Amino acid sequence: MKFNLLNVYTLFSLALVATHAVTPDVYWKSVLPNSPMPKTIKDLVHTAEWSEEMNTAVGVGKGGVAVHTGKPGKRTNVGVRKGGVTVNTGKGTNVGVGKGGVGVHTGKPGKRTDVGVGKGGVGVHTGKPGKRTNVGVGKGGVAVHTGHKGKPVYVGVGKGPNPFVYNYAASADQLKDNPNVAFFFLENDLHQGTEMKLHFTKDDQKATFLPRQVADSIPFSSNKLPQIYNEFSIKSDSVEAQDMKQTLSECENKGIEGEEKYCATSLESMVDFSTSKLGKNVKAISTEVNAKESTPLQKYTIEGAKKLAADKAVVCHKQNYAYAVFYCHKTVNTRAYSVSLVGADGTKAKAVAVCHTDTAKWNPKHLAFQVLKVKPGSVPVCHFLPEDHVVWVPY
Repeated sequence: MKFNLLNVYTLFSLALVATHAVTPDVYWKSVLPNSPMPKTIKDLVHTAEWSEEMNTAVGVGKGGVAVHTGKPGKRTNVGVRKGGVTVNTGKGTNVGVGKGGVGVHTGKPGKRTDVGVGKGGVGVHTGKPGKRTNVGVGKGGVAVHTGHKGKPVYVGVGKGPNPFVYNYAASADQLKDNPNVAFFFLENDLHQGTEMKLHFTKDDQKATFLPRQVADSIPFSSNKLPQIYNEFSIKSDSVEAQDMKQTLSECENKGIEGEEKYCATSLESMVDFSTSKLGKNVKAISTEVNAKESTPLQKYTIEGAKKLAADKAVVCHKQNYAYAVFYCHKTVNTRAYSVSLVGADGTKAKAVAVCHTDTAKWNPKHLAFQVLKVKPGSVPVCHFLPEDHVVWVPY
C-alpha cells in the first residue's frame, strides 16, 4: 500500500523544529532504559536531526516549503509549492510531483529506473530492454512482468480482517490466500523436531511512526473518514481507503470478553499502554527472520523453544494504515515463547509464538478454528507473529 505522507512529514518536521519535542526513540529510552528496542520498531521510527551541524534548513513561506539538506554536491533539495513538489539529490535522482502525477528518474541512461505515477496508476521500468522488470500498479491491483517469459503476476492488496482479532469470522478468501493461515498451530506441537509449513513475509507498507503530538492532531475515527482521506490524498473507492476503514472498524469495535484492547497511533502511546498493563519492568520482542526479502512458503523445523511469559502479555499487531498503527491487546491465560526455526532453504528465524489457553469467547468461525479443525475452548491455540508485530512480556 502506498500513502501520501508529504503533509504528515511536513507537520512532523515543523513540530520538531517549533517545539523541540522528545522523539519517539528518546521517549522509549526514558521509560524503558533497560529494554532494547526490537528491530521491527527501530525500522518504524522516523528519526531526524534538525541542527546546523547536520546542515539541514527548513524555510516556510507563502510560496510553499523548501528543505535543503547536506553539503553542495551531496545535498538533497526539496521544494514544495502550489505547482507540486520537486526533489533533486546530487546523485542523479530527480523527483517531480505535480497535478499530472509523479515522475522519478534515477541513475544513468541504460541503468536508470523510471517511475511514473499518474491518475491511471503507477508504472515502474528498471534495467535494459529485454532484461527489464516492469511493474504496473492500478485500481485492479499490481501486475509484474519480468524478462521475456512467463505471465504477469497479480498481487491483491486487500487483506481483509486482521486474523489476530478474535471476534471476526474468517472469509473463504482468507482461508485460501492469507499467508497467516500457516501461522496457527497447537501448543503440543511446540517442541524440538516439529516440522511446519510457514510463510514469513516482509511488510510492503513502509508506514512509520509519527510523534505522538502529530498523531494526536490527526483524526482517528470512522466518523472522520472523509477528512482522513483528504489529509492523505486517498480516494474513497481505493484499496487503501478500504484498508484504513477496516483498521478503524477493528479499533472501534468491542473486544472479546476479558480482553483489554487499544489502538496505538504512536510509539509513545504503545509504550504507555503496555507499561500500564504490565508495569515498567517489561521487554518488547518481535520475530526476526534472517533474510532480506520475503521467504517462500516452506517447511521449517523447530530447533528449540523457550517460554517468555506464563500467564500475561500484551500483543501488538501492525495494522494497514497511512502511518504506523498497532492493535494492542492484553489477554489473560496467554503464554509466549521464543522459537528457533530453520527453513528447508537454510533460512534461520527467531520467531515469537503466542499460545491462548482459553479461546471459549472467540468467534466460532475464527481463522484458527477452521485451519486447525478444533472447537473454541477445547485446546490451547497458538500462532507465530509476523515480523512487524510485537509482544510485551514482564521480566
